[in-house]
Amino acid sequence: MGATLRALRALVLLLGFYLLSLVLLAALFGLDVAVFTWGHGPVAVKLAIVSVLLAVPVVRGMFMLRTPRGEEGPGIPVAEAEEPRLWALVRDVAAAAGTRVPDRILLTGDVNASVSEEPRLLGLRPGPRRLHLGVPLLTGLTEAQLRAVLAHEYGHFTGGDTRLSALVVRGRVQLARVIGQFHAKADGKVAAERARQEEAAAKRIARGKKAKQVDTSGSGATYRTMARIYTAYAKLYMRASLSTARGQEFAADLAAARIAGRDATASALREIPVLSASHGFYLDSYATLGLNARLLPPRGEFFGGFGRLLTAREPELVKLRSELPEEAASPYDSHPPIAERVRRIEALPVDGRTDEAKGAALALLTDPERTLAMLEDAVLTDEVLAFGRTAGWAELLDASMATGLSAAHTPLHRALADHTGQPPTLATLLQVIDEGGLWGLAERVPLSQEAAAAKGRVFREFARPVLARSLRTMVLAEFSARSLLHWEFSWSRPAAVRLPGWSALTAQDDGPEAALDAAVDAALADHPDTAPLRALLPPAAQHA
Repeated sequence: MGATLRALRALVLLLGFYLLSLVLLAALFGLDVAVFTWGHGPVAVKLAIVSVLLAVPVVRGMFMLRTPRGEEGPGIPVAEAEEPRLWALVRDVAAAAGTRVPDRILLTGDVNASVSEEPRLLGLRPGPRRLHLGVPLLTGLTEAQLRAVLAHEYGHFTGGDTRLSALVVRGRVQLARVIGQFHAKADGKVAAERARQEEAAAKRIARGKKAKQVDTSGSGATYRTMARIYTAYAKLYMRASLSTARGQEFAADLAAARIAGRDATASALREIPVLSASHGFYLDSYATLGLNARLLPPRGEFFGGFGRLLTAREPELVKLRSELPEEAASPYDSHPPIAERVRRIEALPVDGRTDEAKGAALALLTDPERTLAMLEDAVLTDEVLAFGRTAGWAELLDASMATGLSAAHTPLHRALADHTGQPPTLATLLQVIDEGGLWGLAERVPLSQEAAAAKGRVFREFARPVLARSLRTMVLAEFSARSLLHWEFSWSRPAAVRLPGWSALTAQDDGPEAALDAAVDAALADHPDTAPLRALLPPAAQHA
């Protein structure tokens, strides 16, 4: 579908919203005329008031004349004098695509690249353009892959997609606004009716009568009916506009392959979902590791550590690149499945451009370390930026784990306090086990209904995993409280615990984790033995 037809379709969809609103307003007006023609009294007045209340959200939605502007979001605006190599690439790709260079480049903290335009006269006249470029994306892409990504985004410029989006976005926002207003009105009715019925129930109880059950199922029904009408049109609107968007993505992919080469485009398409998943894992497991301890990694490492993770886990990433998801496209998804996009590009003829620009895209920046540090200031909140900084990642891991263990309060902690009436310390637990009270204690631990009803050996098998997790946490917390616990930091595997005095145990092939697990298993066996566990603990921990 050409740009002219897409513009016509976007305009028709937007006019459909106004037509639907006018039809509903006409129906409400016709109802009022019929009521006052054939009826009188309080009922007619009430219906007239209801029709006016229903008309208000419709009118307010219709007269939202200004097209909403996209928010720029947090990031670092970079001028050409600051980043000449990046701007040179941007200009080169724009020239190859035959389109105008963006007026502004914003470096962001996302694994994403996007372009936007603020057109005038509902897209009839061009406007200022912006390019959003994620620094994590630059971290994981080569220069050739970045060129393909930019060429794809410029494909939206050349196809007129960014200018036509003004019409589409306006319709989406207006529909969402009207639907939201009707739901808000309905929720208000439900809340008012619930409050009225609860007040009436309280009065009945005060008089010694049985209260009626609160029922608000009929409240706000008229508003919800109006919302359903607009929701039905919104689904049609979204499916029609987003199906066009999927075609635009295919066209932009072809533009990227023409400008940057088939192989660079295909590899970029394979790489981006891998980088997205990896970055999510990095943020959860590394960058935000110290938030509970109000600590951040060294300056610039909040985003800078992502590159180290990618290097360390390259063997895992190779497998992810080869296993593209074959998810079914939702009718409301603006992008086709990534696997389908890759297949279309890789089916193109070989163009001999396999060895171009293999260097890291991040190297295009004049001072990557400075940019990574500035990005923290732009993206993180003031509250988080006020946190302390550790000297390195290993220190951050130790501090974070110590904070988490100090606040640990497992089911076994609570059961032990109830069972003994004493503070739930590890020494108290070991004493209870040595005195034969383990399984009596286990009966106080919250378990499933099936486990709680079991007896004998079956009960012990149900309870043992819960006890093992809690006991292991108690042992680690004891070491941590005495500053004897350390963790081995790694970019390629989960953190491993390192305890003092384990030289004999660490010589075993299974390592210290297995030794701790074996000691915990012995303490929770059918015939408990705490000796292996006590052997791992310092004397003060055994008798505290």
